[in-house]
Amino acid sequence: MRPFRDEKGFTTTSMVLSMLITLALVFTAAQVYRVNSVAAEVQDVADAAALAAENQVAEFMIVARFCDAVVLSLSLAGLTACGLGIAALCTPATAELSEKLIEAGKNLIDARDKFSDRSKRALDKLQRALPFFAAACAAGVSAANNGDSAGSNYIGVGLLVPSKGEPIVADVSGAADELLGEIDSKADDIREKAREAEEASQKANAAKMEAFLRDCGDNPAYCMYERAATLIGMSGSRNPLYSSVDAWSFSVALARAQNYYVDRYEKDEATGGTPEDIARWHLRLDFYKYADDLLHREGYVHETGDSFQANFPHLPSNTDEMRQTSLYTSAVYPITEEPVSGVAPDGAAGGEAAPDDTEVMPVMHAWAGCPGATGPVTVYNSIAYMESANLPTCPVCGFTAASMGKVAAASTSIDNGFEYHYEAVARAAFDYQVARERADGPKAAVKGEAEGLFGKLVEAFKESIDKRIEVAPPGRFGAISFVVNAGDVPVAGGFANGFATSGGSIGPRAAISAATLIDEGSDEGRTVLNSALDGLRENGGVAVGAFGIVLDVWSNALSAYSNGIGAVTGGVESGLNSLPLVGASGLGTWAADKLRGALDDVGLQPAKLEALKPVLVNSSHVAAKDDGRLGSGLTAVKQQVLAHPLYSTDLFSALLTDAERTAIEQVSGLGDEIEIASIELLGDGGPSIPITIPLPDKVKQYGIGVLQGLFDRIRAYHAETTEVRAWE
Repeated sequence: MRPFRDEKGFTTTSMVLSMLITLALVFTAAQVYRVNSVAAEVQDVADAAALAAENQVAEFMIVARFCDAVVLSLSLAGLTACGLGIAALCTPATAELSEKLIEAGKNLIDARDKFSDRSKRALDKLQRALPFFAAACAAGVSAANNGDSAGSNYIGVGLLVPSKGEPIVADVSGAADELLGEIDSKADDIREKAREAEEASQKANAAKMEAFLRDCGDNPAYCMYERAATLIGMSGSRNPLYSSVDAWSFSVALARAQNYYVDRYEKDEATGGTPEDIARWHLRLDFYKYADDLLHREGYVHETGDSFQANFPHLPSNTDEMRQTSLYTSAVYPITEEPVSGVAPDGAAGGEAAPDDTEVMPVMHAWAGCPGATGPVTVYNSIAYMESANLPTCPVCGFTAASMGKVAAASTSIDNGFEYHYEAVARAAFDYQVARERADGPKAAVKGEAEGLFGKLVEAFKESIDKRIEVAPPGRFGAISFVVNAGDVPVAGGFANGFATSGGSIGPRAAISAATLIDEGSDEGRTVLNSALDGLRENGGVAVGAFGIVLDVWSNALSAYSNGIGAVTGGVESGLNSLPLVGASGLGTWAADKLRGALDDVGLQPAKLEALKPVLVNSSHVAAKDDGRLGSGLTAVKQQVLAHPLYSTDLFSALLTDAERTAIEQVSGLGDEIEIASIELLGDGGPSIPITIPLPDKVKQYGIGVLQGLFDRIRAYHAETTEVRAWE
């Protein structure tokens, strides 16, 4: 029988052969795929081990940033406490508290120095142990993949690049010590000058209050405002009423008096019809005109925040005082020739005068329309001339020097007169000016010395911000993992068939992976840090007085690491609100503003707190960053494995030996946790807050002996393996 064949050459034999070849190819490809899949699983584990190893570096960075945050917060809190102490120096009410605040600031600066030194040593110890942590965590992750149905037996370690960190720099601010020295040398003098300024300012304020009451504050009782309104109906802007001395000023009283005499001159009327009444009215008008001219010509008030100069011209209140003014010397009074009877001839004896004894003599009158002025006005002259020439008194108006002296006497002597209250304001203005001048010297001294301290404070703030804990730990460039799967996996693995070889087993598989750190760009790092700092804030406890202020300031300063200077400003505002800085001298308010301005000059910005996340990279990229034996050696191993797999064993084993030595040499004596340092906020007698971190669970699980065994087994498996896949 011949095989079936058609006209195109297709035969049953060729069909059978094609089917057999196809099945063989399918089952062979499936077997190759399965073998490669089983072999590739070790790479996934190596990747996980590398990430676990590098994650220890990321967590170390969180610890380092935490310590840096504490150092910065103690610097800021200590300097802020000193700033509050400087402000408190400027008022007697807070002088005693200032000493406690400054002492608390010193304690915080001292606590910062101690914590910085201790944390530097602890972080150095911790970073030296990082290679062990990385190796142990990589081993733990590798072992966690054992126990699957395929019979995996993973052994792995992680190596950090570089394997050693740089010495940790933890500079502290020398400017803070300079500031404290300046405060010690100037504090007593500032307190004394502030006391002098406050006492003088209190006297000045008392004088100003007296002037305010006499001007308008006593309304509706007698005062300048009430008298002007009642006597001449003065109102509106010419006679303003103030309800608070803070809104009132001496210029208000001076302007009121100036307006009063203008209006009084225009509106005053005679109080009777007799010649004496009319004479007094004319003399009052002369007095008002004189007062108007004097107050506008010589009266002034020049007041600024730092100076006060004023002149409230004195108005005569009696005849003697009148003789010292232009009222006495002004030639404005008419003189007429009037017959004067009863004058004896020269040399004659006294007695009843004869009709022919009448003489004509010059007589001065209060005004030109005096009924006693029967003759023509010959000249105008002054009261001074009337007295020097001993002119006779007009019998009708009765004008004498005393007549003018009495014009202001009554209204100056009793409280229903405008001049009575004006004189009180004038005296108060003089007292106020004297007190202000006595206060100006001490105030200027306080401001000068305190301003210098605030300048030193700004320098200390800026230096503290720049001098921080800086770390360059092992693994800062990355981590490399070495993983071996020693499990014996049958080649068939439940896939036995006649088309592919099913005997034997898949031997040990090995892989290399690497990871490095990148900024994740999330708030995870900020959240972790803030959570830790919140614990410190809670441990700070509750206190009152200066200690309470300091702890509140420190609590706010802890937030400054992530939130910037706004958090410190909040602490300063809280502290200032707790201090009774308001005083008569105004130095407390000035100092508070200066402290706020000092913080504005600092310009603290939030720190970079993005979480550091380990990511996978090509191991060559990590190895290239290391200039030691591991970097150059690993590159050589990868090249030799590709070219000559059998000759890479010795170099590979040497690399593992170096890594093993680095990993275990620094971890002897580690317990379950590491104490970084203790925060001693208020000196040796104050509360102490320990800062500790637990060791990773994998580090507790893998002791030195176990880790050494893992390195030995990896070296052994590598030595037994001659035809391994290329390291990836």
